[in-house]
Amino acid sequence: MAGNPFASIVTHRLENGLTLLLLERHTAPVISFWLWYGVGSRNETPGRTGISHWVEHMLFKGTPTHPPGTYDRLIQREGGHFNGMTWVDWTTFYATLPAERIHLAVEMEADRMQHALFDPEEVEKERSVILAEREGNENRPGYMLREQVQAASFLAHPYGHMVIGWKEDLRRITREELLAHYRTYYTPQNAVAVVVGDFQTQTMMAQVEEAFGHIPPGPEPPPVWAREPEPRAARRVELTGPGGAHYLLIAFQSLSARDPDYFPLVALMAVLDGARGLPPFGGGGLGRAARLYRALVNSGLAVSVHASMAATVDPYLVTISATVRPDQDREQVESRILAELERLQEEPVSPEELARAIQGARAMFAYGSESISNQAMWLGFAHMAADISWLQSYQERLAQVTPEAIQQVAQRLFHPHRRVIGWYLAEAGA
Repeated sequence: MAGNPFASIVTHRLENGLTLLLLERHTAPVISFWLWYGVGSRNETPGRTGISHWVEHMLFKGTPTHPPGTYDRLIQREGGHFNGMTWVDWTTFYATLPAERIHLAVEMEADRMQHALFDPEEVEKERSVILAEREGNENRPGYMLREQVQAASFLAHPYGHMVIGWKEDLRRITREELLAHYRTYYTPQNAVAVVVGDFQTQTMMAQVEEAFGHIPPGPEPPPVWAREPEPRAARRVELTGPGGAHYLLIAFQSLSARDPDYFPLVALMAVLDGARGLPPFGGGGLGRAARLYRALVNSGLAVSVHASMAATVDPYLVTISATVRPDQDREQVESRILAELERLQEEPVSPEELARAIQGARAMFAYGSESISNQAMWLGFAHMAADISWLQSYQERLAQVTPEAIQQVAQRLFHPHRRVIGWYLAEAGA
């Protein structure tokens, strides 16, 4: 995509605190509407893990004027698509529709912002659904390993638990707690509405104002005071269970999206594992030429290897994962990955390798920003994780990364006392 697709954003703030981001795109007669709330697993306290994800589910369960199933039928009848999701820093709901029908999404989001039912019977049904989802995850070795490594990576910060929450909390949380969470966080002053597509800015602004402007701002959301202390000791996790392969996960505490070293870290990850789009959702496809693939898969040490990071409000995790056949040398796999990280600390990346990594990362950014829905998603996501200028300057700041900056961020992050190494070992004969 030529130019910067995010250069002409209009920002408006309603009197009740709702932030509105608008971006006209007249390439097709469609509009994507996203409503983002500043609440996720980061805002949960011990005993209430998973409550944000559960509230997200309940907002699909109807209001007095839109009984359960109404929203689905109205959107699908118009040929639109919709969904919602919860992550560590935010919850979002979206719909992409023909331009002349976008009022359906705007009106229904305003409705469920204030009138979600939380019917006691539906609450219990959804408890069973989420517990079943959780138990399904527990059948996946990669999930079980990730959960234990993530918990070991955080001593104080709520990032230490998975978004779905602990099973013990899901069994205990009450309807009254869900309703209190909803009334605290799902409010105009804690929300951002993003609209991208075929509309006139002033007309769309008036439409959103009409739907949302009368809603009270709601209470000031409680701040998240927790700050993770600097790690002082390497940690190890080992699980055993059924499976046909061993799984390795190495985690280091990462950086917030606003950290000056964030963009060098993006480039570093592209060197290690190929270019990606905007994390955590950007796909990739250049990993076969990257360092980890060449060192572990091409050499036959591992079946697969991947590295990941995310853009978050507080420092989250950089992870490297590998799938290893039972007959492969686990210690050699682990030591080879750590050697690649040490190499980044000791030797600057060559200008040619850095140029390929940055070119690939910028290309993935462009590919991921082509659709109307994705542009709306990245706008809201950037506003939640950092700010709009972070998104607008993304490609430019990537292009400014130097080999020295990559070496410095590697030296900052990849110390032995900052890592958690986890293994899931397949039981013999399982």
